[in-house]
Amino acid sequence: MEFGETRPTPTAHHAELAGPMAKLYRLDEIHPKNRATFFDRNELNQLLSLYSRRVASGEWRDYAIDQRGGSAVFSVFRHSHDAPAFRIAKRAKGAGPGGEYVVSSGAETLKQAKTMTEALKVFGHSLRVVS
Repeated sequence: MEFGETRPTPTAHHAELAGPMAKLYRLDEIHPKNRATFFDRNELNQLLSLYSRRVASGEWRDYAIDQRGGSAVFSVFRHSHDAPAFRIAKRAKGAGPGGEYVVSSGAETLKQAKTMTEALKVFGHSLRVVS
């Protein structure tokens, strides 16, 4: 093929010859609907501000940030080797009727809210872990 020439338009015969390579797939049908959920900068600032106040008071010692099943989870620990004292989860939009943010301790849900600010209000009531 020389410069300036155009390629012939594909025909049904060309599609037959292409075989399985001719099948088109929509990417939105292949990729899962659950997109990764992350904390944004403002949410991280709120979480780390609360965390730093509790570290200064000697109550919390460590934290972890995880992603689990369409949720971003901020866990706080009294001791590095213990189970988390509290978990603050941001669930994927539309994950449930209870709200986008969930604060829990162990198996108990302490607060569900539409905003991070509202969810973190549960810690304003001097909520403490009893050993």
